[in-house]
Order: sequence, then structure tokens, then C-alpha cells
Amino acid sequence: MDDSGDSGRPQPGAGGTAPGTDPDNGKPKRPAEPGGGLLMGRPFGVPVYVAPSWFVVAALITWVFGGQLDRVLPELGAARYLVALFFAIAFYASVLVHELAHTVAALRYKLPVRRIQLQFFGGVSEIEKESETPGREFVLAFVGPLLSLVLGGVFYGAMQFVEPGTVPGVLLAGLMISNLIVAAFNLLPGLPLDGGRMLRAVVWKITGKPMSGTIAAAWVGRGLAVVVLVGLPLLTHTGALGGTAQDIGGVETVMDALLAAILAGIIWTGAGNSLRVARLREHLPDLRARTLTRRAVPVESATPLSEALRRANEAGARALVVVDGQGNPKGVVREAAIVGVPEHRRPWVAVSGLAQDLTDGMRIPAELAGEALLDRLKATPATEYLVVEETGEIYGVLSTADVERAFVKAMARPGA
Repeated sequence: MDDSGDSGRPQPGAGGTAPGTDPDNGKPKRPAEPGGGLLMGRPFGVPVYVAPSWFVVAALITWVFGGQLDRVLPELGAARYLVALFFAIAFYASVLVHELAHTVAALRYKLPVRRIQLQFFGGVSEIEKESETPGREFVLAFVGPLLSLVLGGVFYGAMQFVEPGTVPGVLLAGLMISNLIVAAFNLLPGLPLDGGRMLRAVVWKITGKPMSGTIAAAWVGRGLAVVVLVGLPLLTHTGALGGTAQDIGGVETVMDALLAAILAGIIWTGAGNSLRVARLREHLPDLRARTLTRRAVPVESATPLSEALRRANEAGARALVVVDGQGNPKGVVREAAIVGVPEHRRPWVAVSGLAQDLTDGMRIPAELAGEALLDRLKATPATEYLVVEETGEIYGVLSTADVERAFVKAMARPGA
């Protein structure tokens, strides 16, 4: 199953510590490598991970396909499981090609891709931004199933050059069928599947509102989840999927019901997450640096903390900016550092010892808002940022804790 799309915005951490900072001293840490399992490589510069759950599925595929090989090619003996393992690896290589199609299209549209992960039911391409137009959204979603269809055709063509009933013939037939199933499943018109993203793009184009497309595709996705939950076990027991009709009961029925429940749960959860992220995006413009900024007072580096706080209280300010003799900002006093200084020591502690030196990334334009603001904070992790006007004049200090609270408040709004 494919679940490519916006993996979303990094969630704020608990408390007042900025994401990506050391909770002990508030200083930036090096951004962590996006994990998710065993790193297999970096095609097109995008890390590809194999999740631990993949090994469970690979073992299951090996066992099931090995049992089928025993009926078709009994002369293989125990070697059938090596052939089945090769099939499992080749199948997930096909899934990787499917995901790489999404990745290449995303990079073509200058959309950052955080990672590709091969996991329990297929793969996920974590694209960090939304497409700018419905046409691009449609193309971005369609290229995955299209590549799976192409691979199915390639394997079908290769079958014409091998003897049926041989190991190569069985492998090519299995890969052809599995890629066609991947393509057909992902073309189902409900989020989080590719077909759901295509439906979203169509509704977006018709209505002019991306949110309308998301709502429609998410609810269709939830409907698909119910259909899979109820319909898949019925189809397997009526012979509609190529088997023979069976009485409902026994281990096979339990396994079919369990598989259906897992698939339905993944689709339902994915649809809900897509809807939640889209509704959150509607509130992101409310995150404005200007409205979230604390008023600050400038103080020189040698100023005692007690005196700096007195000036801030008189001015009704909640932040301190360290400036040089000409009034140019040099650093921002960290709130966590102030709290850590006992009151009786504050007359003897200079603000310079509590300040974080300013870097270019810590200077935030006052008009920055929404995703652009969050991207800027993510690029340069810190606990406080200097907010400046277009003229370079100091406007105030933006605390990551305030942004986190505003973010959580946006998530808690009705419908988000």
C-alpha cells in the first residue's frame, strides 16, 4: 500500500523546550537524521529505510509463496523457500520503484521529500509540502500506480521468453500479478491511497478549494475502509478472488478477517490523518511572528540580570535583547537561563552569560507566518528568536514555547 503525501508538520514538543534543542542549556543540537528502520541507500538524495515490520511481512510472503511453489514445482524441495524469499525481495523492490516515482515527481516540483520507508503493507514517500496546484497533485499521485502498471507489463513481456511452469516463469507471473494488484489497490479513490489523492485533485480543481477535495477523498477513504473490512472476507470465501467457495469458519476465515481488519484500520486511520492535517493547514496562517512576539528591551552585555529585569518590568516587556554600544543586537537572553538563576544571585550575574549569540537564521522577519514561519524555525532550532522589521529595527523576541502553544491551540479548534 502506498501512503505518499504530506507527512506533515513537525509536532511541537512538550513544555517550553524548542524542538531540536538541548533541554539542559537550550542550545541547538544538530538535526537528527530521519530514522525509521534500516537505511538502505539514498537514491536522488532521499534516504530509503526498511522498517522492522517489513521483515515480518517478508517472512510471511516467503512462507505463503513457498507453499504455493510446493504445489507447482514440488521438485524444488526446501529450495522453494529461497525462491520465495527472492520473490519477496523482488516484490518490495517493485514497491520501491513505485515510491521512487512519487519522489522523482515531487523533486521535479521542488517539493522536499523527507524519506521513503518500506513497511508492513507497502511503502511511504514522506513529502513535506503540499502541491501548489491540483494538476500537480494529480500527477504526483498518479505516477506511482502508473509505474506499477508499467512494471506489470514488463514482467508480462518477460514471461513470453521463458517456459511456463519453471522457476523463472512462476516468479515473473507472481511479480506481474502483484504489481497489477498494487496498482489497482492504490487507484481506489479514497485517502490515503494514490487514487484518493487523485480524487482530491479533481474535487480541488472543480471547487477551487483544496480543503473540499480533502474532505471528499477522506470520507470516501473511510467508506473504503468499511468495504474492505466487510467485503474482503466475503470475497475470499465466495471464490470471487480466484479461490473456491468455502464455509465460513476455521483458521483461514480468522486470518482473512484479521487481514481485512488491518487493511481497513490503515485506510481509516490514514484518511483521518489526511483530514486532520488539511484542517490544521487552514489554521496555520494564524501563526504570525508579529502577533506571537514578546515585547523586548535592549540591554548591554555587562548589565546585571536584576537591573535588566527591572527595566523589562517597567516597560511591560517579557524578553531581553543584548546589544552593543551602538544598539546593534548581539544575542537573545534565554528564558530558561533566567529561571535557573536564583533571585539573590541576579545582581551579580551579567546578561551576557545568559544570552544565546544571534545567527542569521535566528533573525525572523515580523511578517513571517504559517508554514514559512515553521520552516524557518525548523531550519534553525533555538528557544528564542529575534524578530525584526523590514528596516532591521528590533520588534521583539519570539519564543518557541509561544509558537508551540499557538500550534496546539490551532489543533484543538473544532474541526481540526
